[in-house]
Formats: sequence, structure tokens, C-alpha cells
Amino acid sequence: MNAWNPALYRSWFVAAESRRLKSKPLSVTLLDRPLVLARLQSGELLALDDCCPHRHAPLSAGRITPAGLQCGYHGWTFGADGRCTALPGLAAHACKPVVRVGSVDVMEHDGLIWVKPEVSGSAASQDLPDFLRKLPKEIRRFTWSTTWKAHAVDALENFLDPLHTHFVHPGLVRGEGNRQIVNATVTRSAGVLQVDYRGQPHQSGWLYRLFESPRELERAHFAAAAAGSAQLEYRYQDGSALYFTIHFSPISEALTQVHGTLHVENRWAPEWAVRMLAWPFLRRVAQQDQEIVETQAANKTRFRRDAGVSTELDLVRPSLDEVWALHSGPLTEQSRRVEIML
Repeated sequence: MNAWNPALYRSWFVAAESRRLKSKPLSVTLLDRPLVLARLQSGELLALDDCCPHRHAPLSAGRITPAGLQCGYHGWTFGADGRCTALPGLAAHACKPVVRVGSVDVMEHDGLIWVKPEVSGSAASQDLPDFLRKLPKEIRRFTWSTTWKAHAVDALENFLDPLHTHFVHPGLVRGEGNRQIVNATVTRSAGVLQVDYRGQPHQSGWLYRLFESPRELERAHFAAAAAGSAQLEYRYQDGSALYFTIHFSPISEALTQVHGTLHVENRWAPEWAVRMLAWPFLRRVAQQDQEIVETQAANKTRFRRDAGVSTELDLVRPSLDEVWALHSGPLTEQSRRVEIML
């Protein structure tokens, strides 16, 4: 039996890319809960349990009608709130039974469909953390998706941890023989984690040499309000910035859906150029991360291990565990500065 921290149900997760939601419903799974997503003919988004209450056929196998999402078995139809709107075969004078499918909050932001398992009636981008809301779609260069055979927390840590880059991405991101003293400032406040890295304006890897310029700051973002999302922000001395954002949405404890975006600010980088020139390198980095995290997951299963040994160099894992671990509480306020060799 899988156990999730109940606080995660109050968090927003990315369920799918907007472009996948066309004329047919889409089946997804989040936190072991099968859901169906659909864009109704009115343009309204729908996110319901993927199970018709009549004879339990999957609603994702149905179709969109003017009345809502219609089950492909007997035609029972449901609106965005999960209420039954049509019951074919029922006489006009008969009383329609009160039937409802479980629903979740759903919204669209930055080319992605977001869901929140605990229904609150609030579904607006203002509910997302600042680091996600500040990215206008005009500076988004691409979106990509894949699936990792790993726990979402291990995937999150991998993305936010810079100390693995010397070994998992040698030559591409950093090299073991080119470490520099970097000051890392960890700030936690009101459910938000931010780590600022200063003191490394240049990197030795090919990604930096081919596509970047002297850095002013590298910043890592994470927030409990969107517990599967994390961002690496690179600010440059010339006033430009890059934002790598990855959304890790847990299908189950052993499987995670991954959605990534790249936003470019004040820098010449049209979409075609990013896809043709930079994406092959970025894709290789993503593949290397997937390989190591999936290997880690398999070995944890083999040895039946969970938590590992941590030191002061593990800057993000304690915060991730506070949000994700069962029976844990909200992020406590904290600020500290650590000197690391990066």
C-alpha cells in the first residue's frame, strides 16, 4: 500500500502538456489516483476520477459532447464539476438520479495542465509559487516530457543538487579538476526553499562554453505549494537569464512523470536555435540524470533502503523530506550559509 503525506493533496502538480489535450479525453495518474482530463467544447477544463460510477468503465475511453464527457459504455455524461448531466434512455418525465464523479481542481498555466487533488474551489495561477508565475509564455522556448522509473523526491533532489554534476555530467556541465569555492545561501520561509550560489561566474563544461556568458548568480527554487516543481535560475552579468524548470509528478512511488521547460530572458535564443543547437546537449544531460536516478531506485529496492547518510553539503534534501515525508510538517523558517567546492 502506498502512503503519501496528506499535505501533498493540497499541492499543485503538472498532469500533462496543454497540447496533448485536444478533442479526446486523456488518462493520467497522479499519486496513485487514475484521472481523466478533458477540454470541454466550452473550453472549460475537466479533471475527474477515470471511472464511470454506473458500471466503472474508464471515462478516458469516452468522448466529448456538448453536455460534457460521455462514457463510452452507456453514454452517461458528466460536467466539469463531476455531476451527471445526461443519462441516455431515461424517459423525459423520469427523475434523473443524483450521480457524481470525484473531481480535482484543474487549471492551465505556461502551456501545462495543473491539478490539485484536494478540491478547494480555487484554480488560478496566483496559487502557484512566485518562481513559476513570473515566467511569461513569450519567453518559453520549449517543453518536453518523459517518464522516470524513480521516486519523485529522488528526481527532485537530483535536479536541484549541483554536486553530482562533476560525475554524472563530466565535461558537459562541470569537471572534477576545476572546482572553485562557492558560497551557498540556503533560505527557507513560508513553505519556500531558495538556494543562492555565488562565486562561480564561469563553468568548465561544454554547455557553458557554447551557450552561456559570465554568471552573476545561480539560484535553486522549490515550494510546497507546487511540491513536484523545481527551478534552476541562471542570471548573467549582461542582464539576461535562463530558467530551467522541471515538474516531477508522481504516478506512483516507483514511477514519475517528468515535464520540463526552458525560458530565456533578454538573450538571443529563438526556439528553432534552441532545439537545433542546445537541445541535443540538454537532452543528453537529462538522459544521464534519468539513468543515475533509475539506477539509484533499483539499488534502493535491492537493498531495501530508504533514507541515506547526509552531510552539510546536502542543501536541499532536508527540505524536500519535510514536504514529502509521511507525517512531516511544513517547512520551518531557516537561513544559513555554507561554503562548498563546486
